[in-house]
Amino acid sequence: MRRWLRHHLYAFKVASRRLVTQPFSTLSNLLVISLSLALPLLASSLLISLQPIAKQLPISAELTIFLSQETDQTTAQTIADDLADNYDDVLASTTVVSRDAAMTTLQENPAWSEALAVLPDNPLPHAIIATLKESDRQASIAKQLAEQWQDLQAVDAVQLDSDWVRRLEAILQFLKIGLGLLALGVGIVVLATVFNTVRMQALTQREEIAVARLVGATEAFVRRPFLYLGATTGLVGGGLAIGLAALALIPLNQAVDRLAQSYETHTSLQLPSIFILVLFLFLVACLGALAARWSVTRNT
Repeated sequence: MRRWLRHHLYAFKVASRRLVTQPFSTLSNLLVISLSLALPLLASSLLISLQPIAKQLPISAELTIFLSQETDQTTAQTIADDLADNYDDVLASTTVVSRDAAMTTLQENPAWSEALAVLPDNPLPHAIIATLKESDRQASIAKQLAEQWQDLQAVDAVQLDSDWVRRLEAILQFLKIGLGLLALGVGIVVLATVFNTVRMQALTQREEIAVARLVGATEAFVRRPFLYLGATTGLVGGGLAIGLAALALIPLNQAVDRLAQSYETHTSLQLPSIFILVLFLFLVACLGALAARWSVTRNT
């Protein structure tokens, strides 16, 4: 056990010495890695902060069913009751809006009163407003119901009044996919940076590695310092990325707070939880070690 610990401690010291003895190269690599990793961190902060806001929005998807001109108010009420009974699992309420009530509402609007005054009769049909229950699939349910009700006999048209719900869900889904692609691109950047760093170190130490092998050094002993070099580079770069993301959130939160105050609300962008950040550092360190192992295997 002591021998194992001594070998790993020696490898870590060698890796640290190689990082310190080449400060310009080390700082350049850390800068590339930290800036690259800070981008998905900021994107995840935006996505994490948007999701609670989206859930707090008063989402009440409504469908407006316009009936044909020949349909009377009694028939409209019967259709509304039938819909409430047949779709009670997804509908919160159904309300009949008579043509006279709709005309009165429009006449109270100065923008419409003069235009409606010249009409000989009321051209508006009876309508039914169906409000859906809150659900994670509200947008898809509303679209499905609109397609079904369009084929009803007395129905002239069905208007979906909550297209913005579907747009919001699409935007969040787009952000998730974009964040995944961004993380994949950043992972490739980290791999390439660590691979090139270890490659240059391996080429520089090629004679030293050859001598070590001649005196009986195992492949694990030769590779171990490079693995620590890659893991340390990734770990330090990840830590710097978290610091850069935290600093970038300061001016961003000031701008977001000014925007939120104009809507009489308050919100702020926050980094992911401590658990996610620790997992992030672990994955970056593993990614650096993987790139180092690949590089040292190819170049020694």
